[in-house]
Amino acid sequence: MSLYIPEHYKNLLGSAEQTEKAIKAVKDMFQLNLSAQLALLRVTAPMMVLSGTGINDDLNGVERPVRFPVKSMGERKAEVVHSLAKWKRLKLAELGIVPGRGIYTDMNALRPDEDLDNIHSIYVDQWDWEKVIREEDRNLDFLKKTVRRIYEAVKVTENKLYVEFPQLVPELPEEIIFIHAEELRRLYPGLTPKERENAIVKEHKAVFVIGIGCKLEDGTVHDGRAADYDDWSTPNSDGFLGLNGDILLWNSVLGNAFEISSMGIRVDAAALRRQLAERGQEDKAGLYFHHRLLEGSLPYTIGGGIGQSRLCMFLLRKAHIGEIQSSIWPEPMRQACQAAGIYLV
Repeated sequence: MSLYIPEHYKNLLGSAEQTEKAIKAVKDMFQLNLSAQLALLRVTAPMMVLSGTGINDDLNGVERPVRFPVKSMGERKAEVVHSLAKWKRLKLAELGIVPGRGIYTDMNALRPDEDLDNIHSIYVDQWDWEKVIREEDRNLDFLKKTVRRIYEAVKVTENKLYVEFPQLVPELPEEIIFIHAEELRRLYPGLTPKERENAIVKEHKAVFVIGIGCKLEDGTVHDGRAADYDDWSTPNSDGFLGLNGDILLWNSVLGNAFEISSMGIRVDAAALRRQLAERGQEDKAGLYFHHRLLEGSLPYTIGGGIGQSRLCMFLLRKAHIGEIQSSIWPEPMRQACQAAGIYLV
């Protein structure tokens, strides 16, 4: 457990009722803005998938899913999703979605291996989205264009929220900047990856870090990323590796870089083989999802997840994600938060 109590923290919305109204306003506005920016259709998503299919996401490759037997299926094991990166790609193929259009959904997940703190919870809620693209769209320019559209959806939401709740003064800059993880390492060679993020985002307020998961020149990776959804190994037009990344915003309440989205152009068959080999996971090639991708029956896509509680927390200037969502927390954390005027729902 880790907890940061901001000095002189104040709940700008006052009552719990106002907070609930503002949460609904953010969620209603943002999903409409996102859908309009990226041409997305809302679809219904599963909370669980069958084990052994390769459909569930490995995230950093070490998190354990919540598993349970299904009585009516001969005790076959199912597991609560971590996210829906691979399921969405299968769904796009099933629906026959054409390039330039996509889907989004409300994704609810359980991640019991999370280290609980101000921004990490066992319960995860996010807008999971995925869009069909052409093979020639698998490039850095297309990735940046998509990031700018998502950032615009966030900015529009922030500005509309200000009209309804004038105490929530907009903070986001006009533009988001782009930097590769290797450029960031060279810029701040003596800092850890998280310290590098804090330094660059404190200066620019909105940053997209490219190449999350690829091996940097010193043999390290900026942060973990599974081998079978984001493409972090394809050379890009800037001379580095990767067609993926994270959207980071400066959180003025917590005083640090704040990730609201992990996203990217997804692996094609060549990138999947390359990344599975690099991670020593070639045995996954026979799983249902991976086999479908390698045989060429899935579309090229770009996609990601945008944290719902994370975005609400940022836009409503909250100090703890538990002020937005109802989850479970260690009792010492609850007591410390209450003493500081941070009320966990």
